[in-house]
Amino acid sequence: MNRILLILIAGLLVSTPTLFGQDGAKPAGDKQGSIEGRVIDARTLAPVVGASVIVVGTQTGAATDSEGRYQIDRLDAGSYSLTFRSVGHSPLSRSDIVVRPGRITYANVSLQPAAVEIEGSKVRADFFEERPAQPTSTTEFSGEEVRRSPGSAGDVSRIIATLPSIAKVNDQLNSLLVRGGTPTENAFYVDNIMIPNINHYPLQGTSGGPIGLLNVDFVDNLEFSAGGFSAIYGDRLSAVMDIKFREGNRKEMDLQLDMSFAGLGLQGEGPLFSGKGSWMASIRRSYLDLLVNAIGSGVAPKYSDYQGKLVFDLGRNDQLSVLGIWGVDNIELDKESSVDDGNPFYGDYKGWEYVAGANWRHLWGTRGHSNTSFSYLGTRYDGVFRKTRADTTLAEDEIVAENLSTETMAQIRNVNTILFGERSHIDFGFEGTLYSYDYDAYVAEYTNPFGEFLPSLTIQDKITKPKYGAFASLSYSPIWRLTLTGGVRYDRFDYVDQDHISPRFSLQYRLTDRTTFNASAGQFFQNLPLGFIMQKEEYRELKDPESRHLIAGFTHNLTEDTRLTVEGYIKQYFNFPMDTATTETFIADEIISRGFLSNYDHIVDNGRARSYGVEATVQKKLVEGIYGLVSGSYFKSEFRDLTGEWSNRVIDNQATFAVEGGYKPNNKWQYSARWIFAGGAPYTPLDQELSALFGRSVYDESRVNAERNPAYHSLNLRVERRYNWRKSSMVVFLSIWNVYNRENVASRYWDEINNREETMYQWTMLPVGGFEWEF
Repeated sequence: MNRILLILIAGLLVSTPTLFGQDGAKPAGDKQGSIEGRVIDARTLAPVVGASVIVVGTQTGAATDSEGRYQIDRLDAGSYSLTFRSVGHSPLSRSDIVVRPGRITYANVSLQPAAVEIEGSKVRADFFEERPAQPTSTTEFSGEEVRRSPGSAGDVSRIIATLPSIAKVNDQLNSLLVRGGTPTENAFYVDNIMIPNINHYPLQGTSGGPIGLLNVDFVDNLEFSAGGFSAIYGDRLSAVMDIKFREGNRKEMDLQLDMSFAGLGLQGEGPLFSGKGSWMASIRRSYLDLLVNAIGSGVAPKYSDYQGKLVFDLGRNDQLSVLGIWGVDNIELDKESSVDDGNPFYGDYKGWEYVAGANWRHLWGTRGHSNTSFSYLGTRYDGVFRKTRADTTLAEDEIVAENLSTETMAQIRNVNTILFGERSHIDFGFEGTLYSYDYDAYVAEYTNPFGEFLPSLTIQDKITKPKYGAFASLSYSPIWRLTLTGGVRYDRFDYVDQDHISPRFSLQYRLTDRTTFNASAGQFFQNLPLGFIMQKEEYRELKDPESRHLIAGFTHNLTEDTRLTVEGYIKQYFNFPMDTATTETFIADEIISRGFLSNYDHIVDNGRARSYGVEATVQKKLVEGIYGLVSGSYFKSEFRDLTGEWSNRVIDNQATFAVEGGYKPNNKWQYSARWIFAGGAPYTPLDQELSALFGRSVYDESRVNAERNPAYHSLNLRVERRYNWRKSSMVVFLSIWNVYNRENVASRYWDEINNREETMYQWTMLPVGGFEWEF
């Protein structure tokens, strides 16, 4: 089947010029577009007037008007870099700005106020933006970098798989395992709206899943913080991803048709109110039959999503944006196919995810700004799964699990920035969430991973409870080389009757004009998943988990477009739930190794864990020909069991190395690759005798995470060809995952159908191809 797919894609690559007309049939002058955008102050968000905008390598450019807007016309289709300069601001360059024929490309930037210069210092227009208030562990990707990444398949979570802070356990899920963290510990924000999970088929109570929900063509930029993040973010222990959706075209209507083996998509954008606003919308539908057959599975999940954004200028200082996201998921596991695949369960699942929100941005002249968002979010789970064959506990066709639950949240979030002169500013605000959860779930009696009996669990409960928080963060530069930031959060959740005060601190010191020392420390709290707390009344008395981050390192700009980052970190966990029936396990890791949390009978809250390591990254932006990212890490992740012994966690790869990059020889072709290596993840071997006796996976409790899987490594390749015509363009691409078909182990399990041990592998070689036609 893989061979057939490769032939089909190769045919598509060859035939496309014939179908739409040969590239080059029009004179070069007809294949032109323009770049427009807005330059604003990074602190106040006020327009920067009179800033110069120069196309790198040319004399072509423009200056910003009274609203900070600029326009550069009649640029031949291709990829460009721009340099932005303004008196009183640090210069900045921006790469990867793709001009399409007959279309406007928008490139908006924010300029940091310039530090006081000393005689002899060099003012360079680097391609990396400084963030003094959040200096550690933060990486930024543009929308174009997300789109073209090999192995990401348009998934904003998979784009960061090459970062050294991410453990590699199972590439079939995009769950982010950050510096010893689980998928429950990450926060996602889109346009100032916190979204608990940005995936189709979301794993309940976590931020992970198999397929990304967000449309990457809507992404303007993405910032990922792997630790030590600011006090403006709360209720998460590990990481924050802050995503900004771009605005739609304010001058003309643009359409785009996408087709690949994953599905079909159509999106459009255009002006509102004579250019005082814009709209942007998309619809996507999966067609995964060919893809599923290629990876050897008999089940084709179906999903679709609908997304849109509206922007209105309410006045010179006020703007309103409206965001809508809707996802629908469906999968049917019939009994016959499940038996053939060795699957002990069969059943149906339907799910819905939705977000509706608005963000009001207000500028306070040159004093600061505020963003206030109102949103309503929800997830609906509707699934029933049964046994394919009888075992020692359950009869054939008996219900194993049933979930008919609804989770909704009404949120308000306010973030403000006020400047106090040139050397200090304060960020402050508040958050409020009203949770309305309706749980109707059942899990049949079963055994835990070590063969000990667990009674059945039924949850039929409704709660409506508020959660609220407030935060403030002050940044001060006593001298021009040094920026100090101190912040604090207050959070409370009425359902568990707990409140927390979380201090944060960071500093940035410029050693030279190219080298900066950064450090941060902080305390972080997070509520346990409600689906876990609601299992028993006494679980509401469990302490909220806590983590403490200590991070230090430096950045050094090797050139204007290449940066080296080295960091070391220590991360400690407290108050994690532990099961007294399995004293030598860390139950938080079950969401990683099994994809769900079991029902538990005896829980205490004295679990401890730690993670520490050193990471290095070299990132090169695309300016001329070559771009890429090289990263490596050496780390240790451990937990302390109830006997007091420290043991490996399932995310303890110990060492990782990754290379991702590409070569763009001209404006037609682009070649890219990603190679990831990770040390073998620990696992607990099966107890052969007990597994055979019970007819299911039973693990050896005396050897918890005592063995390691073979090392993980995988190569992904991507080639794309861009065709430009007078008023439209097309990108045809072919991406091959796991090119040399490495058998990377995902897990070992007991085949309940054939009563024997089997190995589950991660992605096999997988070709993914298609096209994006802009018209």
